[in-house]
Amino acid sequence: MAPAKGGKPKAWLSWLTRLERHELGWLLVGLGASVLLLVFLKLASEVMEGETLAFDKRIVLAFRKADDPSLPIGPAWMASAMMDLTALGGPTIISLVVLGIIGFLALQTRYWTAFFVFLTAASGEVISYALKAAFFRPRPDVVPHLREAFSTSFPSGHAMQSAIIYLTLGAMLMRVAERRLTKIYCLTVAGGLTLLVGLSRVYLGVHYPTDVLAGWIVGLIWASICWLVAQHYEARSGIKAEKKSA
Repeated sequence: MAPAKGGKPKAWLSWLTRLERHELGWLLVGLGASVLLLVFLKLASEVMEGETLAFDKRIVLAFRKADDPSLPIGPAWMASAMMDLTALGGPTIISLVVLGIIGFLALQTRYWTAFFVFLTAASGEVISYALKAAFFRPRPDVVPHLREAFSTSFPSGHAMQSAIIYLTLGAMLMRVAERRLTKIYCLTVAGGLTLLVGLSRVYLGVHYPTDVLAGWIVGLIWASICWLVAQHYEARSGIKAEKKSA
């Protein structure tokens, strides 16, 4: 009985430490999200006023040959590679990735995490459509599109959804990984995929760079908020379970 009594203070100390870390996490994510939100609002204001149009057109044209804007720069295989990369942020591939993750988590009886992944992806898609409808920016017309695009331009849905899904997946893998180098690898791969998807949209001429930048910002904000909320409920469940066992 003596060891059990001595173990209770240690358990309470563990709960308090976890709560302090959690509150610090909320503070840091809230601060980061607020800064990114201000950056997004400033960027959106300048885009709607046309202040970024000259910059946007210059970057889009930089990916095309000077003598023929209908042809992209680089070797012949580059356009095909960019189409493959842009598909990683499209609704078909994103849906397959999300369904695959949900199925794996369900088989591991991680039902709450599976629901969280579904909710994050679905809400991100709703936000993307809402923002596109609100700003209603036309697609770039300075160069011919190398891939069909149907919705409005700002923010980039591909950039936003890839940021939400791949960064969330990277964060999940970081929690499983034990070595710091492995955690850095997971984050680097997730960030790299997000970056390549966004760059491919500009290369193909279907988005201005400010569209992609806005998509990255919103995607990062939403992924961070959703992940922190998920950790909050997981932490509460863990603390309740520890209290019962104590």
